[in-house]
Amino acid sequence: MGSGPAGMSAALYAARANLEPIVLTGMNLGGQVANTAEVENYPGFPEGIQGPELVDLFQAQAERFGAEFVFDNATEVDFSKRPFKVSSYSGDYQAESLILATGASVRHLGVPGEEEFTGRGVSYCGTCDGHFFQEKDLIVVGGGDSALEEGIFLTRYAKTVTIVHRRDELRGGIYLENKARENPKISFMWDTIVTEIHGDKSVHAVTLQDTKTGEEKEHPIDGVFVFIGHIPNTSLFEGVLDMDERGYLVVDSHMHTNVPGVYAAGEVADPHFQQIVTSAGMGGAAAMEAVDFLEE
Repeated sequence: MGSGPAGMSAALYAARANLEPIVLTGMNLGGQVANTAEVENYPGFPEGIQGPELVDLFQAQAERFGAEFVFDNATEVDFSKRPFKVSSYSGDYQAESLILATGASVRHLGVPGEEEFTGRGVSYCGTCDGHFFQEKDLIVVGGGDSALEEGIFLTRYAKTVTIVHRRDELRGGIYLENKARENPKISFMWDTIVTEIHGDKSVHAVTLQDTKTGEEKEHPIDGVFVFIGHIPNTSLFEGVLDMDERGYLVVDSHMHTNVPGVYAAGEVADPHFQQIVTSAGMGGAAAMEAVDFLEE
């Protein structure tokens, strides 16, 4: 279940073991990687690679060994007995083992105007929407790797990019931080949050609040890109699988959930690293464990 790096890697390993795996892709083939402009830290691509291109390569390699990709979304699961049952929009599936690689979804600000102006100046994907903001002034909300990567990417189109962060230091890697600081189009606004988004037909301003003084001010802007973390896609598994306080699936060092034969890999079970390479590794490990489970 899932077709990001974890799901693709699991499909490859399961297919090479002649398990003929079915991959329920979910609504977004490739997961978050499909919306990433340039991937520079995945081994084997010294010059970097576009996210959608990497997804195509993942899929082609898994299909070469017999994995079947089904463009469908799971709606219900039953882990009470084997074979396990997975219901989807198109029908029901049965499986002796399952690998859950459903990933995570972007976290929203939850402020007035955000939902109203989504698609009209509010975005969660620079790769998808950056070209709509030629020579515009943009705000990027966040301080981690995603915010830095997307902020750097947006400078291809935007006149200016202001990274707004609620703290006084970034949480991203030093390489991306240096790259952002060296970009003449990028500036930083520290100890600041967005409390409201304003506009008519599209965004024209935001209300910013100083996290130390509480002072608010209205700031004119053409677009708001939000990168403040993710929420694991685990609602289907509530009450059935163990989760931590943030909703991430709990697995042991071998990707086992609390239900024998059900494994989890990638960002659905990884609140810490959340990298393509770690998700792919978790997917491969989960598939190897599934192979051993089925052989036993």
